[in-house]
Amino acid sequence: MFRRLVTAATAAVLSLTGLAAPAQAATAACSATAGSPRCQVWTGKVSWVADGDTLRVDLAGDGTTELKSIRVLGIQAMEQSKYSPKPANRRGDCHALAATARVEQLVKAGGGTVRITSISAASRSGDRPLRSVAVKINGRWQDIGLDLVRRGHALWLPFAGEWAWDEAYRAAAQQAAREKRALYDTDTCGVGPAQTAGLTLRVNYDPDGVDQQNLNGEWFQITNPSASAVSLAGWWVRDSGLRRYTFPAGTVVPADGAVYVHVGKGSATATDHYWGLTQPIFTNVDPAAHAYGDGGYLFDPQGDLRAWMIYP
Repeated sequence: MFRRLVTAATAAVLSLTGLAAPAQAATAACSATAGSPRCQVWTGKVSWVADGDTLRVDLAGDGTTELKSIRVLGIQAMEQSKYSPKPANRRGDCHALAATARVEQLVKAGGGTVRITSISAASRSGDRPLRSVAVKINGRWQDIGLDLVRRGHALWLPFAGEWAWDEAYRAAAQQAAREKRALYDTDTCGVGPAQTAGLTLRVNYDPDGVDQQNLNGEWFQITNPSASAVSLAGWWVRDSGLRRYTFPAGTVVPADGAVYVHVGKGSATATDHYWGLTQPIFTNVDPAAHAYGDGGYLFDPQGDLRAWMIYP
């Protein structure tokens, strides 16, 4: 089914020189959606699942049994702090282990074999190849990232250059949010502070002018519609990446009032906080450039997602 990138003659030369032949690769449509770009395709066998968005895989056809850490594109699971093939030895943020367990379940159902795809073979997250990963269950390839986003086990995370899945993932994330699945169930980790306050979150993702020159025009707005002030000490906001801004002690969102977090630098006041970043964090909506949105999220100190905005 898959063709090698090297000819038999090249493979023979590589064998004589002691170099491993490259992994199997072919090209295919990235998705069944009309207008989908072409993706490179590999297969492999999963040795173990490191966390909800990373698998340790032995790639087929590379002439080695070396395991590669494959970063699942399009998603961001909550962070683990201890990694192990044994579930009992794992530790992590609230929701992290549930995501890992779901990936393991899917991999097991697919017999351990995965199909790995990306628009560009050079796409990476740190030192990990960045790939869409699918398993074949009951004769159908099922997208692991889409499954996790749809079930609320991971946030949708757009990656520049790997856009083929973004529209489907955004729709899946918004559906999971509407249905209060997993991450979007606001007391999964336990009853948190001000659980009934009804805090809401809005992000300004496309400020006036050039985004890089108006960092403080990108902001999170946390609004408190209740009749009582709410302490935000220890709460945090984030985009779909790993970075977060944690509110310091003494931060209060007043009754029927709001608090802002600006992305750039500034001097904090009672209502305006400054993250101090040097680059914009939100993806603008520009379908012509394959940019399909992003999200902002508010977590309480125990790790429950309490408010969010997934746009557009």
